[in-house]
Amino acid sequence: MTAVISGAGEAPVAQHRACGSCTLCCKVYNVVAFGKPAGTWCSHCEPSLGCTIHANRPSECAAFDCLWKTTPALPMHWKPDQAKMVLTVHPNTNNIQVVVDPDLPSAWTRQPYHSQLRVLAKSNMAKGHLVIVFVGELATLILPDQDVPLGALTLDQVVSVMLEPGPGGGAYEVKIFARRATASGQTLELASASRHPLRSAA
Repeated sequence: MTAVISGAGEAPVAQHRACGSCTLCCKVYNVVAFGKPAGTWCSHCEPSLGCTIHANRPSECAAFDCLWKTTPALPMHWKPDQAKMVLTVHPNTNNIQVVVDPDLPSAWTRQPYHSQLRVLAKSNMAKGHLVIVFVGELATLILPDQDVPLGALTLDQVVSVMLEPGPGGGAYEVKIFARRATASGQTLELASASRHPLRSAA
């Protein structure tokens, strides 16, 4: 999936945090203005040095800030060039999107990252937001107690999670909806659904 990235207006940038040697966003995202696909280095980026056209970079790049820059509480080890993944907030859903460097697809499963993603999932689900990891187009939903592979997720799909009470603590109902254009506007059609019993805390 080409993840939609959050704009700079969503949170104040932590002034004491600068990109420095980190250029991972120039690799993991697509850049529409240049036709650059996600997962490849931008031709205008010198890895670990920065953008060679920074003063004239496209607006989509100028508007971008990752959560490591905008969230002072996020530990230093989440700096993308160390974590090998970039965290952003989806501007429409407020879901946390974790876009992983394709050269280290298991980065999100390492510690302390994996356990901290579970904590993020727990705190954000209470607000109706999700944590979703992307390795290329393959998505994994992070729940407080388990990870749910979603397969390839496209921009016209929406993920929904509901906790249904039941014997043994209940289960998560995970649904994926596809947006469809209709004569009266847009509608959501169910594409898939799955149930995942609650597990004891990892």
